[in-house]
Amino acid sequence: MLEATETNNNKTMQNYYKTIGALVVASALAAGNASAEVEADLHAGYSSAYMFRGVKIGDDLLETGLNLATEYNGLGISGGLWHGTFTNEGDSFTELDVYGEVSKEFSFATLALGYIYYDNERNFDVDYSEAYISASREIYGIDTSLTFFAEIEGDTETYIELAAGKSFELSQCLTLNTGAVLGYVSENREFSHIGVKAALDYAYSETATISPFLAYSWALTGNEDSVYDSSDNELTAGTMLSVSF
Repeated sequence: MLEATETNNNKTMQNYYKTIGALVVASALAAGNASAEVEADLHAGYSSAYMFRGVKIGDDLLETGLNLATEYNGLGISGGLWHGTFTNEGDSFTELDVYGEVSKEFSFATLALGYIYYDNERNFDVDYSEAYISASREIYGIDTSLTFFAEIEGDTETYIELAAGKSFELSQCLTLNTGAVLGYVSENREFSHIGVKAALDYAYSETATISPFLAYSWALTGNEDSVYDSSDNELTAGTMLSVSF
């Protein structure tokens, strides 16, 4: 048992080092292509629970990520990597997500088409990937979006999310960001959860921001055949450090 645990820990550390290496390489590429006006940001943070669309995946989430964005012929192009480690019933797991998006701003809304690949060690027998399409716009000072996620590979459920958010500038370096989401599982024809979040962004330099946050998720589903049925109401707290360049 001890030998198996050591093997899992070694695999986790190898995945972690590979991810960090990928982040470093991507950061160097972004810096080297500054003339192409590539915007980039790195972030790292901790959350007391790993919540994904209202479902608690695990506890004590440590995450790092890299986002890159640019424009080409009127199209917004973005992508990135996300790496997380977390615990579930005493065991440690890792996840690596790779994603990309193309968007276009129209007079009525901004439309986007994207792809996400999930490599979750907890579900190592199955690869998950999905495509999504979204529409977003500002309505009366509130940022709103509607996103439809469709399964490409794996046993995921078609998911629709309505989101809204608003920022309040408290001072030159302090901003309160609030947001709410409503999830809907179309295959079960029922709402999955409501989530709210408040983050206090403190910009202590021109490029670095630290953001403590609180979030709460209310489970809505009662379908025992749905993965969302295992969800409970959950309060999550954490903090995030991000650096843009």
